[in-house]
Amino acid sequence: MSSFKPKLPYNTAAKLMKPYYSKVKGVRKKNYCQLHEIPECDRINISFKTYGGTEQQVNNSYSIVDTANVETFFRPDIRSDCRIVLLDTKAEYEIIGEPENIDMKNQYLKFKVRRVKGGA
Repeated sequence: MSSFKPKLPYNTAAKLMKPYYSKVKGVRKKNYCQLHEIPECDRINISFKTYGGTEQQVNNSYSIVDTANVETFFRPDIRSDCRIVLLDTKAEYEIIGEPENIDMKNQYLKFKVRRVKGGA
């Protein structure tokens, strides 16, 4: 029987941005709340560990994708279609894949995130 213990303290303040859907001309569109909209954006404490980004080259264009590992307390509303915004830097990250419920105990979540940025 394994017992998961967090490696880092959950001392990074973040906001959980849940998506909401609207129909525009009959097409379903995904939107996210803004940081000042409290009901859809819940504050959470996380451990946030980056590894310097991942280099990639697509169509002769070189870029670095910022990724990080996140651990936090279990919440059933944290899903793969949500985003995380760090409160100190306002950096916005999307969740990659489905968050892992550690040992299926509904106590801790672990997931990977990727930075969402506008670019050329």
